[in-house]
Amino acid sequence: MAEDETPAGGPPTAEQLRMKMLEKEMAEMERRQKALGVEQTKRAAVIDAFLHEDVSEKERAMIRRVVENAAAEGKLEALVYSFPSELCTDQGRAINSGDPDWPSTLQGKAKQLYDRYQEVAKPAGYRLKAMIVSFPGGMPGDVGFFLNWEPETT
Repeated sequence: MAEDETPAGGPPTAEQLRMKMLEKEMAEMERRQKALGVEQTKRAAVIDAFLHEDVSEKERAMIRRVVENAAAEGKLEALVYSFPSELCTDQGRAINSGDPDWPSTLQGKAKQLYDRYQEVAKPAGYRLKAMIVSFPGGMPGDVGFFLNWEPETT
């Protein structure tokens, strides 16, 4: 009888069970690797778009809707944009530490939005605050841009 054959009418051998388990583990590892590859490809596309494409009119319209909805709910501030801190030139350290020069670490769409804020929203009385909004594993995760329209206190 060959090693991979079951005795006639008997249960599978211990070796056959181990091989079946190993095959199942290998198939699961392959599935995870494939999923990870797909996820990495998607992430690379998002990062490339963030760094090299312009902020779209659709994105601007979404920000306007977020602000309008927040104001309609009586709020004076809204999270209008977020992005991974790793897309800052310093991985978000200046924002996390409150460095007043944090805007110089922005790039891509975040820089475009900040420049647009400076050009349009700030003169209209809005304020922009950037903060780290998540800390996965204790490290800076996503940066959030908060637009504020609260009256200035004197």
